[in-house]
Amino acid sequence: MSSNPFDWLNSINDSKTNLIKEDPEAIKGYLPFMVNRGLSYFPDTVMYANEMNRLHFLEKKLQYEFYLSSVSKRKRFSKWAKKEDSAEVALVKKHYNVSEPKALEILRLLTPEQLKCIRAIHDKGGR
Repeated sequence: MSSNPFDWLNSINDSKTNLIKEDPEAIKGYLPFMVNRGLSYFPDTVMYANEMNRLHFLEKKLQYEFYLSSVSKRKRFSKWAKKEDSAEVALVKKHYNVSEPKALEILRLLTPEQLKCIRAIHDKGGR
């Protein structure tokens, strides 16, 4: 049973092997959100991903077979977008002992001078 979303994306994009026919229990590992996200990075598959987002209530098997039959065979690779960690957000989180969303709100309100003072308070020295 494959629970790795990259196995599903590889079968849709490149190998065109139906993982459900090989193992009917494999559908339990299919994550529609992750597959939709993976296909949304490419201009030739973004509309398919949008259609599946619109028809999210369909069974997983139907969604997978739609992609398998609709998406043309091609190697597709892109880095997945990840959230960047900011040193300033980490500093505000530590100083005010708040969550990340609150730290982002506070950071918008702070002036550069205030941020400089907070940085000086938490500076431990060293190289």
